[in-house]
Amino acid sequence: MSKVSVFGAGAWGSTLAQVLCDAGNEVLLWGRNADVVNEINSSHTNSKYIGENVLPKEIKATTDLAETFAFSKTYVLAIPSQQLRTTLQAWKPHFSQDCLIVSTLKGIEISTQLRMTEVMEEILGPHRMALITGPNLADELILRQPAGAVAAATTQATSEEVRALFRTPYYRVYTSVDLLGCELAGAIKNVIALAVGISIGMGFGENTQAMLITRGLNEVARLCAAHGADPLSAAGLAGMGDLVATCGSPLSRNRTFGELLGKTGSMESALGQWAKTVEGVSSSGAIVEIAHRVGVEVPVIESVADIVNGSLNPEAALQRLMEITTNAENFIR
Repeated sequence: MSKVSVFGAGAWGSTLAQVLCDAGNEVLLWGRNADVVNEINSSHTNSKYIGENVLPKEIKATTDLAETFAFSKTYVLAIPSQQLRTTLQAWKPHFSQDCLIVSTLKGIEISTQLRMTEVMEEILGPHRMALITGPNLADELILRQPAGAVAAATTQATSEEVRALFRTPYYRVYTSVDLLGCELAGAIKNVIALAVGISIGMGFGENTQAMLITRGLNEVARLCAAHGADPLSAAGLAGMGDLVATCGSPLSRNRTFGELLGKTGSMESALGQWAKTVEGVSSSGAIVEIAHRVGVEVPVIESVADIVNGSLNPEAALQRLMEITTNAENFIR
């Protein structure tokens, strides 16, 4: 049995705490909200984030940050991507040099275009870092429905260590040493899911969705390859798997917000009816900047970014996509 500290008592943090507990680990879950923490400890529920689902009674929760860091040397981060920098700057004194930090974040920092593990290393310095990623919708995983994931790190030993932490009979975890590729794919798929949601909101069907998903995957693969990542990561659970789940499920925030955006036709109207964080909205412009930096054309991602920044409406963006000159179809071109 290993001890694991999970930071973030929202839907994703609570779900991963359950997975880690089911895998035989001793888990301490940190949250900011005292009411949420008290509910987890008293009734083993978190009604604000996971509805009526009951968490394992072995999971303990706390609002005490120092206690959570002292509990173990394995830290799982399940906090909002765009809050990572300021959060880590405040938490920096608590991180020991020999700890293992596991990111569950899927995003790109807007101001710097850095991946989440790059932000972590910039603030904390060199540490053992890993990523758990894949087609993992919290609403399904909390029910212990079969799912697959990738434990990615820069070394095989670390990726195997993370796999062992999370592996349960219902959660099948594979290893990867392509941390860069898996992390990029996880961030980019949110933007493609927005595009798919927009098309659904505009009233289009499966043909349009299939086009956007497939060409979006091509953009994921080309961006990964341009950064020296393994392009095959785009075809695995971290890429294609996560893309299919995020684009295909009404449980996905990115797809669902995209539908609202497609129906209303403007960001202002959509945001007026939406209160949750949508990572694809935050990351779209930063991902375009990353693509331009390495000279990769990403027309689907650019179209979403232009809708988000208000320079195009959904109809004009789709028309622009359909007018792009086509060449021979290649997975990476």
